[in-house]
Amino acid sequence: MINKKDFRKINDWLWEIPKNFRQDMRVPARIYASEKMLEHIFQDRSIQQLIDGTTMPGIVKYAIAMPDCHQGYSVPIGFVGAIKASDGVISPGACGFDINCGMRLLKTGRTKKEIKPHLEKLANEIQKQVPSGLGRGRQIKLSIEQIDKILQGGVPELVKQGYGEKQDVENCEANGRLDWADMSAVSERAKQRGRDQVGTLGSGNHFLEVQKVDEIFDEKTAETFGLFKSQIVIMIHTGSRGLGHQVCTDYLKTMIPAMDRYKIKMPDKEFACVPFKSPEGQRYFSAMAAAANYAWANRHMIAYYTKKAWQQVLGEKEELELLYDVAHNIIKKERYSIEGKETEVIIHRKGATRAFPRGHLEIPKKYREVGQPVLIPGSMGTASYVLTGQKTGEQAFYSTSHGAGRTMSRHQAMRAISGQEVINQLKQKGIIVKCQSARGIAEEAPLAYKDVGQVVDIVHQAGLSRKVARLVPLIVIKGE
Repeated sequence: MINKKDFRKINDWLWEIPKNFRQDMRVPARIYASEKMLEHIFQDRSIQQLIDGTTMPGIVKYAIAMPDCHQGYSVPIGFVGAIKASDGVISPGACGFDINCGMRLLKTGRTKKEIKPHLEKLANEIQKQVPSGLGRGRQIKLSIEQIDKILQGGVPELVKQGYGEKQDVENCEANGRLDWADMSAVSERAKQRGRDQVGTLGSGNHFLEVQKVDEIFDEKTAETFGLFKSQIVIMIHTGSRGLGHQVCTDYLKTMIPAMDRYKIKMPDKEFACVPFKSPEGQRYFSAMAAAANYAWANRHMIAYYTKKAWQQVLGEKEELELLYDVAHNIIKKERYSIEGKETEVIIHRKGATRAFPRGHLEIPKKYREVGQPVLIPGSMGTASYVLTGQKTGEQAFYSTSHGAGRTMSRHQAMRAISGQEVINQLKQKGIIVKCQSARGIAEEAPLAYKDVGQVVDIVHQAGLSRKVARLVPLIVIKGE
């Protein structure tokens, strides 16, 4: 049984379980948390899963959990692991089922005062334009040929087809396309599941919110990002839908029997992994990239339909501009100094957001003076945050939190509160909620999550990312 005394306190925001805690650990396990938050983390299996993550062949320095971590499949949600490309493994469970679940933030030139009379109409129009809910898709199904183009081309392919602008590519992590994607590595079943889901929200904690910039913490960076007090912004949170889930499922089935051939033993059967350089590893890596391209395309098309709704209510000349789009379930090659030598590693981020610092060549030129925008959403009806990457974030492979993090399962939340109670509570705060199902509202009730303000304060104090602005919701649109 793991408890607090097993941790070594590095500072007020960082704790470590040393490598000698368990014989099979290859590196220490680290968690970013306050002392108070650490107590809550023992309520599920997330620490056990983090320690299991330290046993992956090729992992370097340490396995990391963010303050929003909670129990997941194989490693906890909120996991960051760097694994040597030369002789390490790749693991679908350490990316997640919802490949490239991520965040997109659109800016408007309007203030709350200006759009207040239009809020109900806006909520109805956006809900009409953007399907949401489990399995809900668009009325028109794309052909397999069209899906293949998206899997291969991501956001640039859609912009080429006339959806969106050139700046939508520039303001997207990886320019909205991983170039090692291979559509032929994605199964027919996965493609079929994705045919009607481009431009759809899905269910669970995915949402679309119309928000107000409530507080600015860093005036210079906010100005660079184009944010100002009382400004209306739109936040989109979703991923690769059924297509990405199927890709993960397909490759777990491939890797579990392959582990015997490669003589890989892990402490839990959920830890399916194969050598990164193996045929199975490379095929999954290119299928994961294709699913990531699909997710960026999905968020891009949600933004496109949201813009249509916005213009229908407020006028054709209204503009919505993309501030940034960033993934938080993804595997990518990056280079870091490991034991004094620059090393290529396969960074597994699962429920963790990339946060590159100022000057980094992989972020848009206009943001290089201040660092990469980081988008951390709160739970339903609570605040969300815009932050920026920091040089000190290298300690966590330039990664930070991806959200508030659950403290209750969906079933526990439904037992604790009804969907109608949540709607009534949010209505009292002046927040309009649109959802296909009251059950979906209860599952995602704020009481089921950690305090996002505390999570953000920890990553800010730890130097992983710096607070820029706080956003509060006016309209929440969710699936079931």
